[in-house]
Amino acid sequence: MELLIILLVTLLMLALVIGAGVFFVSQRSVDQDSETLIEEPPVETGVLEPEVAEPEVVAPEVVEPEVVEELIRPRFRDRLGKARSALSGYVGSVLSRSEITEASYEELEEALILADLGIGSTQEVLDAVRAQVKSEKLTTSEELMESLKSELVSRLGDVPPLNTSPDGPSIWLIVGVNGVGKTTTIGKLGHRLAGEGNTIVMAAGDTFRAAAAEQLDTWAQRCGATMIRGSEGGDPSSVIFDAVEAAGARDTDYVLADTAGRLHTKSNLMDELSKVRRVADRGAGSVVEVLLVMDATTGQNGLIQARQFAEATDVTGVVLTKLDGSAKGGIVFAIRSELDLPVKLVGLGEAAVDLVDFDPEEFVAALFDA
Repeated sequence: MELLIILLVTLLMLALVIGAGVFFVSQRSVDQDSETLIEEPPVETGVLEPEVAEPEVVAPEVVEPEVVEELIRPRFRDRLGKARSALSGYVGSVLSRSEITEASYEELEEALILADLGIGSTQEVLDAVRAQVKSEKLTTSEELMESLKSELVSRLGDVPPLNTSPDGPSIWLIVGVNGVGKTTTIGKLGHRLAGEGNTIVMAAGDTFRAAAAEQLDTWAQRCGATMIRGSEGGDPSSVIFDAVEAAGARDTDYVLADTAGRLHTKSNLMDELSKVRRVADRGAGSVVEVLLVMDATTGQNGLIQARQFAEATDVTGVVLTKLDGSAKGGIVFAIRSELDLPVKLVGLGEAAVDLVDFDPEEFVAALFDA
C-alpha cells in the first residue's frame, strides 16, 4: 500500500514536470513569432549613410532637318493678287459690255490711275488705244482689253540684262533711301549669283547704321561671300574702295556694295554718293550697274527719289521691292516713261528666290487676267 502511494506521487510529479516543459516551449514559440511581427526601430550609430545618386537622364539629341530652300522662281500671276484685285472690278465692268463705249474708256482711265500709272501716262496710253480701236475697227470689249494690254507691254519695252565687266570684278552699287530694302536686295543678289557659281565680295558701305552691316554679314555667310566693313561712322568711299581692291586681289567675280540710305533732299549726302561712285571706278574692275532700290508701295512718291538718285549716280536700272504687297503696280510704267529707267528686278516675296527678273508680258497679264 505504501509502495502504491509512492508510485502515484512519482507519476504525479512526472506529469507536472512534463506539463511545465510543454508550456515553457509553447510560450517561447509564441514570443518568437511576436518578435518577427514587431519591427524594431533602427539603432542610431551616429554614422551617416551615403546618399544614393539618381541616374542622370540625358535626352537624346534632336537634330533638326536642314531646310533646303526650293529654287523655284515665283510666278507674277501668283504674287500680284492684290494689284489684280484692285483692277478686277473695272475690268469686269468693261468686259460686261457687248461693245466698246465711252463708259469703257472712262472706267479704264479710273483703273489705270488707281493703279498709280499717273495721269499723264494714263492719258497717253488711252489715246494710243483709241487710235488702234479706230484704225483697226475693233468693236468688242475683249478686243479693247487686248489692245490695252498690248500697249502697256510695248511701253515697258525690252528689259536689258544685268551688266557684267569683261575685265576684273563687276561692281554693282545699290542705292536708295532707308527702308526700301537695299541690304536685303544685296543679300538676295548674292544668293542668286552664288547659286550660279560666282564668287562675291560684299561691301558694307552704309557705315552709319551698325544694323545694316550686321544684316549684310549674315547674308554674306549664307552665300559664302567675303565681307568687307569699316568702322562705324567711317568714310563709305574707303570701304567700297577696299572691297574693290580685295575683289581684284582674289580674282572675285562680283562686288555688291551697300550704301547709306540717304535722304534725297540732302544735297551734301547726294554729293557723297557721287563720290562713292567715282572712287569705286578707280580700282580693279568697273562699276557696271547702279541699281536704285524702290519700294513699290510708295507709288508716285518714289519718282522724286528716283529722279534725284539718277542725277547723282547715273542709275542703270531699278529694283522694285514689295511688288507682291502693293496695289500700285502702275508705278512700273511711270518709272519707265517719266525717268526712262528700266525696271530690271522685282521683289515678289521675302524668300531669297523671290527677287526675279522683270518680265513685262507676264507682269501685264498678271494685272488683268482673272
